[in-house]
Amino acid sequence: MNRDDLVLEDKIKFPIRQMVEFILRSGDIDNRYVGRDLLWMGAAAHRKIQKGYGDAYTAEVHLKMDVPFEEYTVEMTGRADGVYRDDKGFVIDEIKTTMTPLFEIEENTYPLHWGQAMCYAYIYGTEHGADHMGIRLTYYHLETEEMVYYKRFYNMGQLKDFIHDLLEKYMFFGRLSKEWTQTRNASIQQTDFPFGKYRKGQRELAVNAYRTIVGSRNLFVEAPTGIGKTMSTIFPTVKAMGEGFVTKLFYLTAKTITRQVACEAFDRLQDKGLRFKVTSLTAKDKICFCEKTICNPDYCRYAKGHLDRINGAIRDLLESRQMNYTREVIEEYGQKHRVCPYELSLDMTLWSDGVVCDYNYAFDPTVYLRRFFSEDTNDYALLIDEAHNLVDRAREMFSASIEKSPFSFLEKAFQSENKQLAKAMGDINAFLRNVRKQCGDKGYLVQNERFEDLVPILNHFVAACDAYLKEHGDEGEETELLNAYFSVLGFLKIWDFYDERYVSFVETYGSEVILKLFCVDPSHLLSQTFQKCRSALVFSATLTPLSYYRTILGGKEDDRTMKLSSPFDENNLKLMVNGKISTRFIGREESYFPIARQIADFVQAKKGNYLVYFPSYQYMNEVLKLFHDNYGHIRTMAQHNGMSEADKENFLLRFDGSNAETLVGFAVLGGMFSEGIDLKGDRLIGTVIVGVGLPQINTQLDIIRRYFAKSEGKGYEYAYQYPGMNKVLQAAGRVIRSEEDKGAVLLIDDRFMTKSYTELYPVHWGRRTAVNSSEHLRRYLKDFWDH
Repeated sequence: MNRDDLVLEDKIKFPIRQMVEFILRSGDIDNRYVGRDLLWMGAAAHRKIQKGYGDAYTAEVHLKMDVPFEEYTVEMTGRADGVYRDDKGFVIDEIKTTMTPLFEIEENTYPLHWGQAMCYAYIYGTEHGADHMGIRLTYYHLETEEMVYYKRFYNMGQLKDFIHDLLEKYMFFGRLSKEWTQTRNASIQQTDFPFGKYRKGQRELAVNAYRTIVGSRNLFVEAPTGIGKTMSTIFPTVKAMGEGFVTKLFYLTAKTITRQVACEAFDRLQDKGLRFKVTSLTAKDKICFCEKTICNPDYCRYAKGHLDRINGAIRDLLESRQMNYTREVIEEYGQKHRVCPYELSLDMTLWSDGVVCDYNYAFDPTVYLRRFFSEDTNDYALLIDEAHNLVDRAREMFSASIEKSPFSFLEKAFQSENKQLAKAMGDINAFLRNVRKQCGDKGYLVQNERFEDLVPILNHFVAACDAYLKEHGDEGEETELLNAYFSVLGFLKIWDFYDERYVSFVETYGSEVILKLFCVDPSHLLSQTFQKCRSALVFSATLTPLSYYRTILGGKEDDRTMKLSSPFDENNLKLMVNGKISTRFIGREESYFPIARQIADFVQAKKGNYLVYFPSYQYMNEVLKLFHDNYGHIRTMAQHNGMSEADKENFLLRFDGSNAETLVGFAVLGGMFSEGIDLKGDRLIGTVIVGVGLPQINTQLDIIRRYFAKSEGKGYEYAYQYPGMNKVLQAAGRVIRSEEDKGAVLLIDDRFMTKSYTELYPVHWGRRTAVNSSEHLRRYLKDFWDH
């Protein structure tokens, strides 16, 4: 549900399921038993039940009706699970799947289910001229496959009164939404591009973004630093929204700093007169008011009675003059109304024009915003920043694993306390022990099929665990049991996605066994989200080659691509390539001193701050030792494993443009200092990049290589070369961050001179210089810095 979905030119829309939940919800937040109603396991159960009723039963009945109410017309829409006819007349069937023991579900346990079905019954009964309608609630237990039914009959007058009462409670929000949409759209028409002029490439990107959205297509863009990608995508999307092409904008990023940039772009447009509401989502564990993130009323005062107070908090926020629902604003109103700030922020996305959030809110099947992305089609626009990061993130989101050691520990711990639960964990242990035997001496196993016998075992554990947690909820929080419980629920969710794009991957380490459902190719699942939206703008400063990213990120062949050149003066960057040194693993020791000497020659050409990137800590430390021994007069510092955010900040603070001496930072390619840092001006004047960034060979990457060798004929490229080159491009991009910046980049590896790599160079790397000796390096740098 989306606020603009609720407003048409002459109507207010009322999506039945979402609106009934919104209006009738009450009570506490209680996430202790989240496994009891497994929505992701319900789809197959629904189909099974519906099919079993035969031809007399009509499944998935779409319903729509215009209801006059006061001065408005309300369009009610929904989809009933089924409709059939018995000896008393038509009956609406609502099917709900659960892991709760059926004897615990009574007729009035879930009033929202009755409310939802009553709306469907009213529409269907009106359409078919019925004077009364039946409603049946069907509860299906996912493990036992048993069902319980509750049935009621209502006359049409009762149903009409119920609908009238719902609309009366809702119309405050409906009116406010309609009025705001009119105000917003009028302001959009009056809002101009917020800068005096477009940067080089910026207008081209904005125009193409607008045309892409209007044409309901996707666009993949490589736009180097300085073009202004954020505003070039937000502004045309806002314009398209004002013209009715888009109902909500999602700005998706991988990092907090990028979310801040997006929020600043909206601030700038609002300063120019735009009326536009934006919610910025903060992770639950960061925004939670309590010491521990335990979402149940016995622990959290904000969870207790939250649902009784939340609509009041929403109403208060909507009546305020706030347009930016930032973390600070959400926390203020969360305290004021004593509601959970995280749940408040999620609810405010319903009433916002734009949402700024992490990738997982749109794509992760276990935590995505179901209120938006569960429907088949929506007029949403996805703006996906730093899109090169989405490849690994998608594989992570669409994969799941279970480990043996927690179940070994828990089996022993519960042996005397709960034999049923201990047996369920023992069965998982036994299964994983058997899998370990199949791994043999190799220590790993890869197969293209699921372990089909595993699901009944895991379902039995979920049922036993759910029963235990229901009785001992307070003791179950933040324990090994709860962690194991959640890992199994996530595993079962991913199980349903398993197809030819997955492998079952088992690794053993001593007595440990890890069984992973590994998503080798995330393109299909990503594309499913794209298909639910009107348009996606996918962009990054490093998206080379575009054909690879379009394929792996779920694009279609007819999706548009753009490759923009840098807006900065090419004379401000000196790119040099030493193709005489090999950094390959075999014979790597021979490169240590030549690299140390090249670094010294590079940084001594001009006093300033430099960063040097290596493919691994070991390589870095070996060269750093030689560098200290031979060039000890040059100040250095190095990245180390396990650096905290404070350590990172202190490291970067050393890069001061007013430093009296040269400073050389040694870092790891692909690490925290090679992407997402912004050292403008004299804070950084040069980088050296050692190696082509190839990830270390491992079984998982080899699975990717074999898969894409077969499907695309480019296994090595997809698994190693392209991801490695992206790291190189990101690291090199740290040098020139603004129009005033001037700096040098030195690439060290003989592969950088081969055709397979030069074809991946961005346009603004066309004026590169080959460096064959220290003498050449010093001369080229002197000429560059002198001019």
